[in-house]
Amino acid sequence: MGKNYFTEEQIAELNLNPNVQKVSTKAITYTESFRQWFYQEYQDGKMPSIIFQEAGFDTNVLGKQRIQNFSKRTKNMAQRLEGFTDLRAQNTGRPRNKEHTTEQELDYLRHKVALQEQQIDALKKTNFINRQAARATPKRNSNSSKP
Repeated sequence: MGKNYFTEEQIAELNLNPNVQKVSTKAITYTESFRQWFYQEYQDGKMPSIIFQEAGFDTNVLGKQRIQNFSKRTKNMAQRLEGFTDLRAQNTGRPRNKEHTTEQELDYLRHKVALQEQQIDALKKTNFINRQAARATPKRNSNSSKP
């Protein structure tokens, strides 16, 4: 599973492009204005690789897959209410509250009860084994006359 990682020289070159907001060894974050301009040019009939070349990018460095994925993401962004803004900073992590049906909630609670019963049984067995071991070991008489 190979990735197209950027070298330090490629990162330096990409950082010089005004359409780049941020670059790491794995990913590029483009400016919002570039995303809007890209979408407008794409709607006018230009090919994605040509648009990237006109924007000053080396398409060999970026690769076909990265350009195609950017094109798909930009088309999806155009359909959103938020437009081309980057929402990754606002939507971090997994949503905490999820609506469950009563059947899903019931299944979850049944599973939780079954798990707790298993834990209780394991603790009972451990406690029983510890008591048996305590009875089996002879107690030392601390009041013994032998030193």
